[in-house]
Amino acid sequence: MSTKTKNEQSVYVYEVPIRLWHWINALAITVLAITGYLIGSPLSSLSGEAYEHFLMGYIRFAHFAAGYVFVIGFIGRIYWAFVGNSHAKQIFLPPIFSGKFWSEVWHEMKWYLFIAKEPKKYVGHNPMAIIFMHVMLVWGTFFMIFTGLALYGEGAGFDSWQYSWFSSWIIPLFGQSQDVHTFHHLGMWVILIFVMMHVYVAFREDIMSRQTLISTMISGWRTFKDNRKD
Repeated sequence: MSTKTKNEQSVYVYEVPIRLWHWINALAITVLAITGYLIGSPLSSLSGEAYEHFLMGYIRFAHFAAGYVFVIGFIGRIYWAFVGNSHAKQIFLPPIFSGKFWSEVWHEMKWYLFIAKEPKKYVGHNPMAIIFMHVMLVWGTFFMIFTGLALYGEGAGFDSWQYSWFSSWIIPLFGQSQDVHTFHHLGMWVILIFVMMHVYVAFREDIMSRQTLISTMISGWRTFKDNRKD
């Protein structure tokens, strides 16, 4: 930890690959959400002959391209969890068998509900954030990737690797293709709710906890301030 000023200290937390993944992932999710919504609720038909425009084709292409960026980014994120610093592993390996961890989760819950008066400061993610990110950014990502590739494989054909690896067992598991569509679409709304909560908490903690969150994901450095007024 390095001292910046009399009442500020900074520590390097998030390495470059983590920060790149965060912002690329955010962009991919934005494109996926917009195009996914339009695929589920198409725009009104355009005038003229179908061969004169390719609107839904472009929308589907953008969705598929962003989907592959999402998949490749997640594979890279898993790799960096093994080779990066200790903070790169946090969301993948929450210490769920630690009583101290769950007591800190409880404290963070009270802090977010405006019951606890003082926040605890953590160099990486706080325990409650670790739980939410583990569920949403690990298992939620797996769910969206697997169901998305299953739907893609259905269109790519029986001889595609997407069909062999995903469609062949995921679609029967859910019952039928439309059920996979429905749960994939619901997954999008769950992720969007998580994103809204994530953005709110980031701004809230930046202001109330006197520790940087937003700029940390840009520079990699987290700054802690004393609780006294500057």
